Amino acid sequence: MSTSFSRRLRRLQSQKETALCVGLDPVPARFPPSLQDGRLRTDAVRAFCTTIVEATAPYACAFKPNFAFFEALGPAGLTVLDQVVTTIPDDCLVLGDAKRGDIGHSARHYAASIYEELGLDACTVSPYLGRDSVMPFLEHEGTCTFVLARTSNDGAADLQEACTCDGTPLYRHVARRVQAWNADAPGDAGLVVGATAPAALQDLRSLCPSLPFLVPGVGAQGGDAAAVMDAAATDEGPVLVNSSRSILYASEGPNYADAAADAARALRDALNGGASSSRGAPSPPA
Repeated sequence: MSTSFSRRLRRLQSQKETALCVGLDPVPARFPPSLQDGRLRTDAVRAFCTTIVEATAPYACAFKPNFAFFEALGPAGLTVLDQVVTTIPDDCLVLGDAKRGDIGHSARHYAASIYEELGLDACTVSPYLGRDSVMPFLEHEGTCTFVLARTSNDGAADLQEACTCDGTPLYRHVARRVQAWNADAPGDAGLVVGATAPAALQDLRSLCPSLPFLVPGVGAQGGDAAAVMDAAATDEGPVLVNSSRSILYASEGPNYADAAADAARALRDALNGGASSSRGAPSPPA
């Protein structure tokens, strides 16, 4: 039987003393001049991402490549994604930020491409189509499927908060359903909860104390590291805090790798110091 994602995450967080996940959102126009020398975009993206991975891996326990930025490269994009994934060290988990959300055969094939072909540890999915859009992902033992609950973007208020179900905001209903699906699944289910809504983050942690949380929005989107850890880091439920742009583009000059490493280290330290002593450090292995 495969070790669960949550247990692997806790073990790595304990060993490396970090809850940081580095998002890989490569934008060639923001690369340093040394990578804009006429080479193919695919080569530039590959070089940029592998350098970022090498520079920041000591301070992270996970990386989150965003499929959109690789798919924008055209047919070769998935090859570049696969090549970048192979450079991520074994002491970091890999989350595919794909935000899939289809049903039936489509969902099963999306799940197979992420978990079987690319061999990733986790991914993100949308729950809008309901249980049968999520369960094909949860059938993969040892993985974690992070379901969008209360996201970090401004538009989250349009549906996630404005729509109610049984008298509560939609995002709380989603969280309850995900917790129920998790109970019967071989793989782990988790929640995506944005750092820009600390009250919702704390609310959902109380509602789902043991689910893994993926928390984007710290850094460029304005989320606060200490507030996130105070709201979401518990002995029972692991949390991954993602930062992308504030690390990737800490410098757009020749020192971009060193600047990314410095930004990753600073955020790792902020996360470690941002919660009370009973909840601040990543939990020991279960």
